[in-house]
Amino acid sequence: MEISELYRIFLQHTQITTDSRDCPKGSMFFALKGESFDGNAFADKALNLGCAYAVIDEKQFAKENDNRYILVDDCLTTLQKLANYHRRQLGTKIIGVTGTNGKTTTKELISTVLGEKYNVLYTLGNFNNHIGVPKTLLRLTKENDIAVVEMGANHPGEIKTLVNIVEPDYGIITNVGKAHLEGFGSFEGVIKTKGELYDFLRTKAESVVFIDNENEHLAKISHDLNLIKYGTADNDSLCANGKVVSCAPFLNFEWRHGAGEWHKVQTHLIGSYNIYNMLAAACIGLYCDVTPEQIDHALANYVPSNNRSQLTVTAHNKLIVDTYNANPTSMNAALKNFRDMDVDHKMAILGDMRELGDVSAEEHQKVVDFLKDNGIDNVWLVGDEFGKTNCEFRKFKNVDDVKAAIKEKQPEGYYILIKGSNGIKLFQLPELL
Repeated sequence: MEISELYRIFLQHTQITTDSRDCPKGSMFFALKGESFDGNAFADKALNLGCAYAVIDEKQFAKENDNRYILVDDCLTTLQKLANYHRRQLGTKIIGVTGTNGKTTTKELISTVLGEKYNVLYTLGNFNNHIGVPKTLLRLTKENDIAVVEMGANHPGEIKTLVNIVEPDYGIITNVGKAHLEGFGSFEGVIKTKGELYDFLRTKAESVVFIDNENEHLAKISHDLNLIKYGTADNDSLCANGKVVSCAPFLNFEWRHGAGEWHKVQTHLIGSYNIYNMLAAACIGLYCDVTPEQIDHALANYVPSNNRSQLTVTAHNKLIVDTYNANPTSMNAALKNFRDMDVDHKMAILGDMRELGDVSAEEHQKVVDFLKDNGIDNVWLVGDEFGKTNCEFRKFKNVDDVKAAIKEKQPEGYYILIKGSNGIKLFQLPELL
């Protein structure tokens, strides 16, 4: 079936599902394949549960003379082509967001700021891969004034694939850091892959890139682009420049537009490093004619809810929860912020940083070396990689061993930083602490 013909069907059935357990009435089911499943086998179930159509790529799963089955060459490619076709039909202005760290928080802050003035569609959660991105685009409607689409990658070429689907008008790379090195091969591989967003925007007329003025890695790959800059240098030429006032524990900062008046914002985010995410959102808001007062309101009222830079207060402790993911760059930023935080009785529960390949041992040792001299009263390390490090901190094989230790002796009266890769499952700890 041609994409134009499939699109006519989509316009009558705009809800898309790829999960046979979630089949809203009248939706379209795309039979995607995974490592351990074949969505084609669930097409019949999806139709019985309420889907109007099932898009499949294996003919034997279609029932004869049942026009609810739509046969295509490849379901994933078709989903991506349909999303791109829909994006082109609507012509909505799109901001593409990628980066090693901070992209989800930045995406949410940008969306919150723009939401003060516009009807904004944005990526939900972190659905930023080859499936999540097209599903986001297919949620676009004529009512949306602008869209903010997050794009993630852990292998070379993946951002190129996503930008060719999204075709963004504007772009921001939050930063580049040491993450997924096993997949990228090297830090240079990370930079090249994230830079595929810039490569696309060079080919698009009137594109704009929002850039951290102090990031030397991004500066090196941003030639021949229309740059709108933000940063923490007191520089009148910046669209948005700012400075940290305090972080005890929530970020309090000041910012201004060029040489304009200073604005003070008390945020609900922990971590001085979040000033860059805040300034990025302010910069994009200013470019899109959101007033400084509206920007202040949006940034001050944003509350994280995704295990990123959250403060959780329990009967026993105050927890800084950052358990979604971890890599050397984000771990270093979190630990430096924790070191500088003006609070007493600090404890850190840190989990392995995964997918670091050959540099894993070196990077985990750097973390424990930093911890040895930086005034954190109590340190627990979780996982095989931290287990190999040379240090006297308390080590645990897995999160279950940590749970047993908490049950044996409850930590009391601490500010506790909890950070590690999602696979270490430290997100199970806050309810126990």
